[in-house]
Amino acid sequence: MLERRVAGTVPPKHHIQLRGPGGELRYEECFTQEGFEGPYTIGYHLHPPHTQALAEVKAGWTLPVAVPERRLAKRHYKTQEMQRLGGPAVNARTPLLFNADVTLGMVFPTQADPVYVSNADGDELFFVQEGAGLLRTALGDLAFQKDDYVFVPRGMAHRFLPEEGVPQRWLWMELSGGMHLPRQWRNENGQLRMDAPYCHRDFRHPEFKGPVEEHLRDLLVKRNGAFHGFRSAHSPLDLVGWDGTVYPFAFPILNFQPRAGLVHLPPTWHGTFAARGALICSFVPRLLDFHPQAIPCPYPHNSIDCDEFLFYVRGNFTSRRGVGPGSISHHPAGVGHGPHPGAYEGSIGVTRTDELAVMLDTTLPLKPTSAALGVEDPGYQASFIPEKQ
Repeated sequence: MLERRVAGTVPPKHHIQLRGPGGELRYEECFTQEGFEGPYTIGYHLHPPHTQALAEVKAGWTLPVAVPERRLAKRHYKTQEMQRLGGPAVNARTPLLFNADVTLGMVFPTQADPVYVSNADGDELFFVQEGAGLLRTALGDLAFQKDDYVFVPRGMAHRFLPEEGVPQRWLWMELSGGMHLPRQWRNENGQLRMDAPYCHRDFRHPEFKGPVEEHLRDLLVKRNGAFHGFRSAHSPLDLVGWDGTVYPFAFPILNFQPRAGLVHLPPTWHGTFAARGALICSFVPRLLDFHPQAIPCPYPHNSIDCDEFLFYVRGNFTSRRGVGPGSISHHPAGVGHGPHPGAYEGSIGVTRTDELAVMLDTTLPLKPTSAALGVEDPGYQASFIPEKQ
C-alpha cells in the first residue's frame, strides 16, 4: 500500500449520502483488509454492488499439485521450452513451484479475459518479461509494458487485456499472505524514505474515467483453492468515484535504484517487495563492488532458512552457465549454492553487470508441479562439479 489516492466524485465524509445530478443515491462499497483494521478503499457505485446471483462460469487456471517427493538438489527449469497455453490470462496461468505462502508460474496470454476475475486467496504480482496491455478494474485502467511489475490486490475484480499482436510472457506470483513494500524502505509514517531504492513517483496508478460498460456480467472468484461463479445484473465497473490506499499499481523494474558497496552486498539490499514467507528482489544493471580486492561474483552461501528462486530476464549472468532469458533456478535450503566453477575467480576486476533478474527467497520449501518437471534441465546439479575434480 503506497498512499491515499482519490478519483472521480466522493462525498466529504465516509458513510454519508452521495447523490447524482438528479438526486439518485450512490451505493458505497468498502474494500477492506485485515477485517476493518487495515488499509481500505471506498468506491461509489451507480447500482448496489453486492446483489450477484450464483452462476456457472467456465474459466480458471490449473491449480498447483505437488509431484512425489524428490531428493534434495539444485534445479533449473527452462520456461523457454514450456507449452504456451494461450487464450485469456484467467486460463493461461501455469504454476511451476509453490508452498503455503506463494505460487510461482508463467502466463502466456493471447486474448482478453472474457470475465472479471477476483483472486480472494492472495495478492498477485506479475512481472512482464515480454508484452504490454491493460489491467482493467473499477478503479480505472492501468497500462503496463515490458519490464513492469503489475500488482493486483487480493479480491479485486479485474480483467487483463493484452495488447493485440504483441507476444506476452509474464512471471506470475500468487502471494497468500499479502504483499507490501519492505518496512526498511519506509519511515514511521509509511512514506518511502529518501534513501529507499525507489520513490512514490516511480509507481503508476489506474487512470479513472468514470463508469464503464463492457456488457460483461460474469465474475470468477478463486477462494480456498477453488473457483466459484457469480453474475451481476449491472456492470461491476459502475463507479463514479473512489478513494483509499488499496489499488493496483505498476512498477518498472528499471526504476529500482541499485546499490553498490566496497564489497558484495547481500540480496536484502535488492529487496523490492515483501510478502509473508518471501522477499522479492530485483537485480538490475549496476556498478559492482569497488574495494581494490573485491570479488564481485556472489560468494557461495548456505542460506539454511530459505529456498532461492531466480528468474532470469536477460543480460549476462556471470555467476551461471547454461541459463538464458526465461530460465528459473531453484536452490533449496539445506544444500550450499553459489556461482558455477570459475565464475567466482573470473569476476575479479569486473566493474559492472548488465543482468536483469527477479529473485524470491522463501522461508518454506518450494514444491514443483508436473509442468516444472516437464522443462527441467537434468544436468544442472552436475554442472557445479569442476571438470578436473
